[in-house]
Amino acid sequence: MGIRYERHLWRAGIELVAGVDEVGRGALAGPLVAAAVILPRPRRADAAFWGALRDSKLMTPAARERACAEIRSRAIGVGLGVIERELLDRIGVGAANRLAMEQAVLALPYTPDALLLDAMVIDLGLPQVGLIDGDARSATIAAASIVAKVTRDAMMTACDETWPVYGFGKHKGYGVASHLAALAEFGPCPLHRRSFAPVRLVCGGEDGDG
Repeated sequence: MGIRYERHLWRAGIELVAGVDEVGRGALAGPLVAAAVILPRPRRADAAFWGALRDSKLMTPAARERACAEIRSRAIGVGLGVIERELLDRIGVGAANRLAMEQAVLALPYTPDALLLDAMVIDLGLPQVGLIDGDARSATIAAASIVAKVTRDAMMTACDETWPVYGFGKHKGYGVASHLAALAEFGPCPLHRRSFAPVRLVCGGEDGDG
């Protein structure tokens, strides 16, 4: 994991560079969560920290938790955006993705000078670069992916207490076989995204909350 893009911006005099990423786009249940993270310029003593940042999907849950705590302790700012299921179903997943990222940036304690985002740009009047596979190419985007993933995982684990039959604590709302089997047996709960085909099929094409 490198900081090539961050260095390019820092050398251009752009100090506050925020990485932005989201998680939960493909889940069948639960919110979509985005994070924005501004990290300070690295020092030599920070090499281990920066070297440990990577795409959150490639990390174990324990490693993500440790990295998230370290990111939060070092960050100049962290912002979160959360789009709940009802709004996601109403506006669509693409619009929800952008809105969550915008919310995350606006939730930062400082206005960033530029944004590095995973695979897209958003409707904010800030210089920004959308990098394909950004969470694998930019350490700052990777940091945002870690914070977003840890945040959403904790939310879905908490939901497991209310709706234990679906196993949200294990699969976090994604469409694994055990989740699809539970959905077929028990029908959808209020967390399930009615606009997604596997849920809509169980609902018989209806949008009700069941």
